[in-house]
Amino acid sequence: DIAGLDDGLGRRAGVLLARSGLADAIDAAVVCLAADGDDILTSDPGDLRALAQAAGVHVELIPV
Repeated sequence: DIAGLDDGLGRRAGVLLARSGLADAIDAAVVCLAADGDDILTSDPGDLRALAQAAGVHVELIPV
């Protein structure tokens, strides 16, 4: 799937960043788009884990 970083997604990502204390908007947008049980391939599992916890979403982070 392809998702544009529109106003709604940007705002949700911003709220997630504020909640988590992190600063990477793209990481936050990826987590906002994830659903429980999704796999996320990432070179930064630490930040994505913190964002997923802040979002309350349960994802499998696969380091690459």
